[in-house]
Amino acid sequence: MLARYGIILRYVTYATLAGDASVLDDRCLNGLRETYQALGVPGGSTAAGVQKMKEAAISIVNSPDGITQGDCSALVSELAGYFDRAASAVA
Repeated sequence: MLARYGIILRYVTYATLAGDASVLDDRCLNGLRETYQALGVPGGSTAAGVQKMKEAAISIVNSPDGITQGDCSALVSELAGYFDRAASAVA
């Protein structure tokens, strides 16, 4: 079960570092819904799990612990968009 989330998290991370959603779409999301349906993986709960990962990631990005304060709103917006894209793909 955790493997399905690990794959999504890995490619959301790659997309964030690249600043480009195509790596997420091309290598992870294209065909993912169909694969999960064929395997009997519930899409709704997977999408809910992706949303939980999104909340955790945004919390980490916004955490001031040991980090110089700055405006991370653009990063948060980009990160949230990638997680939303992934959640939509598996729902």
